[in-house]
Amino acid sequence: MKFFDEATINVTAGNGGSGCLSFRREKFIPDGGPDGGDGGDGGSVYLVADEGLNTLIDFRYKRIYKAKNGQPGMGKQRTGGKGEDLMIRVPVGTLVHEVDSGELMGDLKQHGEQLLVAHGGYHGLGNTRFKSSTNRAPRKTTTGSEGEQHNLKLELQVLADVGLLGYPNAGKSTLIRTVSAARPKVANYPFTTLQPNLGVVSVDAHRSFVMADIPGLIKGAAQGAGLGIRFLKHLNRTRLLLHMIDVAPLDESVDPVVDARDIVAELEEYSPELSARERWLVLNKLDLLPEEEQKARCQQICQDLDWQGPVFEISAISGMGCKALSQRIMQHIEATAEAEAEQARQEAAN
Repeated sequence: MKFFDEATINVTAGNGGSGCLSFRREKFIPDGGPDGGDGGDGGSVYLVADEGLNTLIDFRYKRIYKAKNGQPGMGKQRTGGKGEDLMIRVPVGTLVHEVDSGELMGDLKQHGEQLLVAHGGYHGLGNTRFKSSTNRAPRKTTTGSEGEQHNLKLELQVLADVGLLGYPNAGKSTLIRTVSAARPKVANYPFTTLQPNLGVVSVDAHRSFVMADIPGLIKGAAQGAGLGIRFLKHLNRTRLLLHMIDVAPLDESVDPVVDARDIVAELEEYSPELSARERWLVLNKLDLLPEEEQKARCQQICQDLDWQGPVFEISAISGMGCKALSQRIMQHIEATAEAEAEQARQEAAN
């Protein structure tokens, strides 16, 4: 299935039902008085996060959504039925923007979470509501109000704990295949990956994290080169970035250090906040180097990059170093989550 991560839709809530103008008419009961009931409220429109969905492709074919109108009121003080709410399923991780104002209406992060995007119209009042001691036969009613209408931009940002950065053919997809059950396409040509790939990495029982392979970042991506920055937004939710470097490129003219600097520059141009996120260096494809050259090559790359952070030396295709990398990532995620929970407790206490 083709990956769609943006869509624009129109949602309209139902109109409220009008109030009823009616008078009681029964034998032997003169001057029965007003008995018109209220109308029903219009149905509202909700977006519902569903973990069973992973793309917005359904909204490519249907863009207009409307909830049911409320029913008019009836005689004998009977209230009209409420319009049925419309529940629209979207993937977990969907951001919802109002197109005209640009306002962020909500962020659906958890399965089953609901977001009201268009409120149904309110019911009209029947003439019974206007009865008084001075007006015993009112002929006044009100119509129901119109439901809200909005143009919405839906933007999917995949929910991953770890995001992979790197030039095409750095081995990002191979790493996901090695450490998880995901099976992204792998080939020896650039831009093999054309859409984000997610893999659940299970470290041991009840301990796992989600890793995302984001395609298409090369020099000039911020200006639209390659696949541009279309998929970089999917890194916004990650706790940790892994910057993968091919230490043994087949093209001898390619300098891994220059490529690494280009990636960092594009990341900074796209989002200073994202570029400031914790990032680890992963030196991949060590199996392509003679064993006696591996350490020296890795040390030279770190020295040229003036790298001070964590470094991992792996071979994604053989699995060398991948288990240790996964365990360190799991420890980091758990420590980060614990720190965030403690901070939330302290803020709540204050």
